[in-house]
Amino acid sequence: MMAPMSKYPFHEIETKWQAYWDEHQTFAVTEDPSIPKDKRAYVLDMFPYPSGAGLHVGHPEGYTATDIYCRFLRMRGYNVLHPMGFDSFGLPAENYAIKTGTHPKATTEKNIENFRKQIKSLGFSYDWNREISTHSSDYYRWTQWIFIQLFNKGLAYESHTPINWCGQCKTGLANEEVKDGKCERCGTTVVRKNIRQWVLKITEYADKLLSDLDSVDWPESVKLMQRNWIGRSEGASVFFKVDEIDAQLEVYTTRADTLYGATYMVVAPEHPLVSQLTKVGQKAAVEAYLEASARKSDLERTDLAKDKTGVFSGSYAINPVNGKRIPIWIADYVLISYGTGAIMAVPAHDTRDWEFAKKFNLPIIEVLKSEVDVQTQAWTEDGIHVNSDFLDGLNKEDAIEAMLAWLLERKLGSKAINYKLRDWIFSRQRYWGEPIPLVHCPTCGTVAVPIEELPLLLPEVTSYEPSGTGESPLAKIDEWVHCSCPVCGGEAKRETNTMPQWAGSCWYYLRYLDPKNANEFVSKEMEAYWMPVDLYVGGAEHAVLHLLYARFWHKVLFDLGLVSTSEPFKRLVNQGMITSYAFQRKDKSLVPTDMVEEQSPDVFIEKATGETLERVIAKMSKSLKNVINPDEIITEFGADSMRMYEMFMGPLEVSKPWATTGLVGVYRFLDRIWRLFDEREITDAEPDEELKRTLHKSIKKVTYDTNSLNFNTAISQMMVLVNELYKIEILPREVGETLVKLLGPYVPHLAEELWERLGHSGGLSTVAWPAYCEEFTIDNQIEMVFQVNGKVRSKVTVPKGLGKDEVLSMAKEDEKMRNWLEGKTIVKEIVVPDKLVNIVVK
Repeated sequence: MMAPMSKYPFHEIETKWQAYWDEHQTFAVTEDPSIPKDKRAYVLDMFPYPSGAGLHVGHPEGYTATDIYCRFLRMRGYNVLHPMGFDSFGLPAENYAIKTGTHPKATTEKNIENFRKQIKSLGFSYDWNREISTHSSDYYRWTQWIFIQLFNKGLAYESHTPINWCGQCKTGLANEEVKDGKCERCGTTVVRKNIRQWVLKITEYADKLLSDLDSVDWPESVKLMQRNWIGRSEGASVFFKVDEIDAQLEVYTTRADTLYGATYMVVAPEHPLVSQLTKVGQKAAVEAYLEASARKSDLERTDLAKDKTGVFSGSYAINPVNGKRIPIWIADYVLISYGTGAIMAVPAHDTRDWEFAKKFNLPIIEVLKSEVDVQTQAWTEDGIHVNSDFLDGLNKEDAIEAMLAWLLERKLGSKAINYKLRDWIFSRQRYWGEPIPLVHCPTCGTVAVPIEELPLLLPEVTSYEPSGTGESPLAKIDEWVHCSCPVCGGEAKRETNTMPQWAGSCWYYLRYLDPKNANEFVSKEMEAYWMPVDLYVGGAEHAVLHLLYARFWHKVLFDLGLVSTSEPFKRLVNQGMITSYAFQRKDKSLVPTDMVEEQSPDVFIEKATGETLERVIAKMSKSLKNVINPDEIITEFGADSMRMYEMFMGPLEVSKPWATTGLVGVYRFLDRIWRLFDEREITDAEPDEELKRTLHKSIKKVTYDTNSLNFNTAISQMMVLVNELYKIEILPREVGETLVKLLGPYVPHLAEELWERLGHSGGLSTVAWPAYCEEFTIDNQIEMVFQVNGKVRSKVTVPKGLGKDEVLSMAKEDEKMRNWLEGKTIVKEIVVPDKLVNIVVK
C-alpha cells in the first residue's frame, strides 16, 4: 500500500514538477537525424501579443490542446518541437507610450515577463530555449533581411495610397483603430488621405495562394474565406471612350454579355480621371461629394443596406456596342481598390445599380428575359438575351463567348482575369515596428541597406508623438534620418515608415527552428528536418490575413530556394472561443457585471435603473468586466483542474461558455483520483477479466481520441475507468499505472506525482504510451433487441455469436415477447446476428 496522502495538494505538486521540468530541461528538443521523418512532429501555437492585461482563460485553450497532443506524441516515441514566443511589436505599446511616456520596449518586456510566468504556471511543455520576440533586434534583423529579398525580387514598391487620417492626432490610423468612422483615441471623425506607402506585390502570388489550398489539411471554412478574399474571376476588360475628352475608361466585368443594358457608368471618388471628367458646372457638387466620401470607411461605402449616394460628373461615355452616350457618375459604392475603380451599370439586372438608377432617374433596359417588371425591381437571375442585337436568343455562356469575340475583333476589349486581392500595404507611420531597411538617394534612387549592416536598429527616442505630416515619428529624428548612400556615398535619407505587426508573424515559425543562428535566418538542415509545421492551432480570427501573409512570404522564400516546402502549415485547427456570461438590457446593450445585482438565480437587475436584465453569453471583455483571470483559477483549483476543464467543456473547435460549476466538478474528479491511490492497497495481482476489458477499452478510446484531438470524449472515458476502480478495494498495479499514463498528457503535474509515488523515477515524458489488446476491447456479451412487426418488445443481454436457431428460440421464450406472439400466426422470422430478432405476425 502507498504511504497515506493528504487531500489533493495541488499547490505543492504543481510547483514541484514545474521546477523539475525546468531544472532537467525535460522538453528541450534536439535534431536527432536517426529519428525518421514520420516520427518527428512540429506542433505550433499562434503566438500571443503580450498585452498589459495578461492572459484570460480563453488564451490557454489552444495551448492546452497542443500540450496534450505533444506529451502524447512524446510518449509514443516522437521527436517533438513545441516552441513559444511573443508577437511583440504593435500599436497598443506605442499608444501606451504616447499616453504615459513609458518606452514601449519597457512595457512590452514587462508584459512578456508576466505572460511567460502565466504560461509556465499551467505546465505547458514548451522548449523555452527557442523563445523568440519579434521586437528583439536579433529577430527583426532577419525580418529586415527577408524584406530585402522581397525588394530585390521586385515584390516591394512605393505607392501613394489612401489611409485613415485623424486630424486631431495628426497621424495615420490602422483600420483596427477606427471605430464607427472615428479615431478610437480621441473621437475625431477620420478622413481618407493619400500618403506615400510601401506595398508588397502579393497579387503576383494570387494563383499559387489559391491553387495550393487544395494541398493542405485545413477547415473548409478557412479555405473558403481565403478563396473569397483572393476572389479570382474570369471576365473581360471593356474600353469606354469618354465623349469630348481624349480619354477612355476601362471596366472589368464578368458579364460582358449585358453591355447592351449598360445605361450609365460609375467611377470611384479616388479615380485618377475624376478631375478631368468633372465639368465646370458640376465642380462644386463634385468637390463637396468627394469631401463627404473621404469621411467614410470602405465598409460603410459598400454596405448593401445603405442609401446610395452619388454625383453626376457632367461627362458622358460612349457605349462601345451601340454608340449611345451614357452619363458618368461618381459614387462611393465603387472602390478604387477593386477592379479598375470604374463600372458599367446594368440596373435591370443588378440590385445596387437598380437602386442607384431609381434614385437618380436613370434608364433601366432589360437585356435578360425576366420574370418580373425590371422597372419595379431588378432581375438578378439568368435568362435568354433580349434587346441585345446579335446576342438575342442566346444563353449566358454562348452570349459571353460571342460578345468577347466581337470586342476582341474591334479592339474594344480583351479577356481578363481579376482578383479581389489587393497588394499588401506594408507601411505604418509608427515608431514601434521594424524599420524598413531602405535608403533614398537623389542619385541612386531607393537602395537597400547592406546586409552586413543589419539590423537597422530603431533609434532611442524620448518622444513618440506623431510627426503631424502623416509620416512616422522617425521622420523627426534628423540624426537618424540623414545618412550616406550605401552605393555612392552621397547624402541620403532613411525610409521612415516602419513595418506592420504582421511582418514578424509572417515567418516566426521558421526562426523557432534555429533561433540562435547568427549567420542565417534558418539553416537548411534545421528547416529540412522539421518543416512543414505538422499542426498549427489558433483562433479563427486569423483565418485570412495572418495565414495569407505567412503563406505569401513562405512561397517567396520557396521560390528563392530558402525553404523546402511550398506551404508552411500542413494541418490547421481553429479552437472555439471560451465565452462568459454578460447581462443585456431590452435595447440589446450590454451592462458591465459590476453594475448588476442578482435578486435570485434567474433574476438580475441593473443597480442604477432597476431594469430587469437578461443573462446572455458574450465574448470576454474588460469593459464588461466578465473576464476570467487564469491566475485566480490556478490559485483556487490548480493548473491541472483548469487544463482538464477547458478540454472537457466540449469539442475543441466549438465555442462554449465558462461555468465555474463545471470546473469544480473536474477538480473533484482529480481529487477522487488522488484519493483512489491513497485509500487502496496496490497489488501486483492481475485484474479480473471485466476490469481488464474496461482498461483496454479505455486505452483504445483515449489513444484514438487524443490523436484526433477529441479531448472531451477521452476525458469521459477516463472518468468511466475511475468509476469502475472505485468499485474495488484493492488496486491492481497494472491498472493504476496505466491510468496514470493516460492522465499524463492531460494533468501532467498530478500524473508525475502519482508515477513517482508508484515507485518510478525520471518522469513520465519518456515512458511509453500504453498499448491495448484488441481482444479485450471486444465485448463477449451483447444486447439483443427482440421485435414483433418491427416494434421493440424486449431487450436481453446474451453471449456474443449465438446462432440463428438459438436466438430465435430465446426470443420466442422471452416472457415479454410471448404476450405479443400468443394466438398469432408467424409470417416471417428475421435475424440480424448479434443485433436483433424481428418476428412478423398476423
